[in-house]
Formats: sequence, C-alpha cells, structure tokens
Amino acid sequence: MVFTLSVNGDRLASTADPVTPLVDVLREEFHLTGAKPVCREGFCGACMVLVDGKPAPSCLMPVALAADCEIRTVEGLAGGGTLNPIQQALETCDAVQCGMCFPGMVVTLTHLLTTTSGATRDDIRAALTGNICRCTGYERIIDAAVLALAAT
Repeated sequence: MVFTLSVNGDRLASTADPVTPLVDVLREEFHLTGAKPVCREGFCGACMVLVDGKPAPSCLMPVALAADCEIRTVEGLAGGGTLNPIQQALETCDAVQCGMCFPGMVVTLTHLLTTTSGATRDDIRAALTGNICRCTGYERIIDAAVLALAAT
C-alpha cells in the first residue's frame, strides 16, 4: 500500500507497512533525521513532530494515521536557512548540550510560541512536560523560551 504524506509542505509517498511508526518513515524513507526514536514509548519527547499543528510523539503514530495530516518536523521549522525564534534563542542561551532532546524541544516550544502569547515560565514548564532532557537543568531552555517569546 502507498501512503501519501504531507511533510514540511511536500507531498511524499511511503510504501511502509501501515503500522510502521511515523518516526521510522521520516528517518528511513524521507531522510529527515531530526526526530529521534529514543524511548519508542511516547514519553521522552525526542521524536516530537507537529501533526496538524499540535505536538505529537511520532514513535506512537502509525504511518497510516499520518496520511491525512499535515506533518512538520524540526527540519521544516526553519525558513530559508534562517533559524526560527526558538532555535535562535536556544543557541543564544547555550541551552543545548548533547542534542538528543533538542529537536523535540524545538517542536514543542515552537508550538507554544505560535499558540500562546504572554506565556509564563510556568506555562513553558507545563508545555515541556513531555520532553525529557538528561543533560541540562531545564533553566537555560526555559530562559531561551522566555527570550524567544520576548522577541516575537
């Protein structure tokens, strides 16, 4: 069976088994390696993508269910070689260490920035509940989100 997916504005075809996790199709067929298949149980946030504008763990979504959705990966969030506000703020605040959680954080925080004006530090913490970072104490990440919110 062939599934046509809308990924970062492009129509892409997949011949994967219908229950193949979206993260595997993104990485193996479409060579979009930003989403990381870390826990494969949906709780770490490293594989987060936007599905119809909302953050979703791509390790839990079968490719068949993604066929009628608009998928945005971390690769699709920057435009024309320019970092989006949260990507720039994370770099400015030196908030990334190993980088494993980085794509999921960017996706989650980009969603927060585009849907919530005037988010507080508590709002940011709540938004990041599904994103685990094992390297930082989260404060630099939250500082980056505050900086990005102030810049928009």
